[in-house]
Amino acid sequence: MGSSYTGWCRAVQDCSSNVLPAIILRLRNRLKSLAPQYQRREGWLAIAADGSRVECPRTEANEQGLGCAGKERTTPQLMVTTLYHMGTGLPWAFEVGPGTESERCQLQRLIHTLPENSLLVTDAGFASYELCDALQKGGRHFLLRVGGNIHLLTDLGYDYEVQGQTVYLWPQNAQQQDKPPLQLRLIVLGSGDSRVYLITDILDPTVLSDEQAGVLYEMRWGVEVFYRSYKRTMAHYKMLSRTPVTCIEEFRWTMIGLWLMGLMSVEKIIVAGNDPLAWSVAKSRNVLRRALRGALCGQRPRVALRKQLASAVKDNYVRKRPKTARNWPHKKKEHPPGPPKIRPATVEEVERAQRLRAEKLAA
Repeated sequence: MGSSYTGWCRAVQDCSSNVLPAIILRLRNRLKSLAPQYQRREGWLAIAADGSRVECPRTEANEQGLGCAGKERTTPQLMVTTLYHMGTGLPWAFEVGPGTESERCQLQRLIHTLPENSLLVTDAGFASYELCDALQKGGRHFLLRVGGNIHLLTDLGYDYEVQGQTVYLWPQNAQQQDKPPLQLRLIVLGSGDSRVYLITDILDPTVLSDEQAGVLYEMRWGVEVFYRSYKRTMAHYKMLSRTPVTCIEEFRWTMIGLWLMGLMSVEKIIVAGNDPLAWSVAKSRNVLRRALRGALCGQRPRVALRKQLASAVKDNYVRKRPKTARNWPHKKKEHPPGPPKIRPATVEEVERAQRLRAEKLAA
């Protein structure tokens, strides 16, 4: 038995590298074994990705080891990137590091966990030639929102093209390294200032229609709600540890706890005949807390735990007015991403693309 908190932290650090990967693999396999009708949405094994930051105590060790990203005078932070299984509303994988890390880099480290023929769905900020190329080479597909930081080409003549839909992602550094252009399909949703621009490697609209893409992109919001549940519902908006290593371990184990609670609840919700996306984190939290407190006092629950978890679903009321919050001084007011920069390919780019295509066919 440990005799101090410091000793317990050291023990956790020593065993995490061996224990955590096995636990994560077991949780993921358990997720795969859930009802097959909820493994896919719109015909796809869709997995959303998103990043977020979690605050840490403002100790000297954390400031030096984690860094202070974002605005000035912020606390040290962790950068977190999560893969979210859109069929069940549960995590698929996650990566955590110092707040100065990039969510793009963390996502690159998570690509190997994605199943073959799965569909990665992300908001703006993740799209890059390197990510799209790695996903295609690994037999995975993607549906990514793009903004003004992405440059796309048309009329490259690299392969069969559809006017208004076929675009190419081929930045200058890829051209200089003689890497082939990535032929993609551009999907535009909405109208006016609310337009959303998506790119996908699925060129056939009968395999992924614009309507299906719109539904899946809207469902991506579930990962944002998941972060809110982790930070606010479970009160993990700020870590308690005073060193970088223990902050990272604290996040990992608290995320595992939420993942496990979700699996316990979603399994019972599916058995009860409900959609797993109806899971209420707050109700599951309350059920388990009551059960644990009762167990410490030697009390037996009046209703079986599995039945209580099966009823941990969101209220199905219809909201009669918009859900608006007060205009707090520090509330984020980020502008939505603008349209990507699209231009016709130059003569030199067309010739280079033709040469690469000829070399590919000859190989």
